[in-house]
Amino acid sequence: MEETYLLNVEGVKKKILHGGQGELPKLQDGSKITFHFQTLKDDFERTVIDDSREAGIPMEIIVGKMFKLEIWETLLSSMRAGEVAEFWCDAIHTGMYALVSRGMRRIAEGRDPLEGQKHRCGMGNMFDYHSTGYEDLDELQRTPQPLIFIMELFRVEEPWAYKRDTWAMSKEEKLAAVPVLHREGNRLVLHKEFGQAAEKYQEAVICLRNLQAKEKPWEDGWLKLESLVTPLVLNYCQCQLELGEYYEVLEHTTELLQKHNDNAKAYFKRAKAHAAVWNEREAREDFLRVAHLDPSMAAAVKKELKQLGERMRKKHVEDRKRYQGLFQPPRGP
Repeated sequence: MEETYLLNVEGVKKKILHGGQGELPKLQDGSKITFHFQTLKDDFERTVIDDSREAGIPMEIIVGKMFKLEIWETLLSSMRAGEVAEFWCDAIHTGMYALVSRGMRRIAEGRDPLEGQKHRCGMGNMFDYHSTGYEDLDELQRTPQPLIFIMELFRVEEPWAYKRDTWAMSKEEKLAAVPVLHREGNRLVLHKEFGQAAEKYQEAVICLRNLQAKEKPWEDGWLKLESLVTPLVLNYCQCQLELGEYYEVLEHTTELLQKHNDNAKAYFKRAKAHAAVWNEREAREDFLRVAHLDPSMAAAVKKELKQLGERMRKKHVEDRKRYQGLFQPPRGP
């Protein structure tokens, strides 16, 4: 099935390759569109630039979340579920494609799409770094040109019909999600579901870190968010202790203490992680800091130090027996 016609947008032509079903979707802010796409040059070879099927998962965009290639929302709004269509778009609509493609490729590679960028618009970052990091995209950036998009629409979901990913939330939605995630994490801890609880705490931290990135460090807004981050990180670390992920605890508590070197609970959790991986000296130092910073935890510290001493003595005895066995001469027949 092929039918070519103009959309009510200058510089866009559409050809239906396979008809869809149902009515045209009614898009609104927050709607999630799931689709596959292929991007081609408008040349004799129809050179393929990107193909979402190579990544193995469909593309998703959220309507109204300032996706940098605005024309895609227009194209997708003209499609029915199950439809496959080819769109020719003039250069007036494709100037930002190189930057959009760069971000999508980096995500597919498991990298941060914003890594290395300054807090500026996409074009500003292009002038700073002169390259997208991909030769074919650099060529597109230098010479804007018409592109062809082949799209297959799978579904359009209303804002309330799916779980919102953190990156797709507004500032208000992220702030509202944090206490909900915190409570859910606490509930899971009571049921000893430490792995799932850790995921909830981590998701809440990501929400807050995203908001912090827009604030100036150590100013009021940043500090207010940091005060919400700290207990979540500590809860996350407690879950990791229960799961035996001691080096994960060492990493996160050390990072926390670099900013808040008077946090007794962070020292206490780091000390327990050190003790678990036989770092006796570091564990003792951290436990003593806890007792100094918070005298109310002295009894708990005393108990942990006693247990540490017993574990280390037992280990030394076992090690001594093991080494004696290694160097003892073999007995005769």
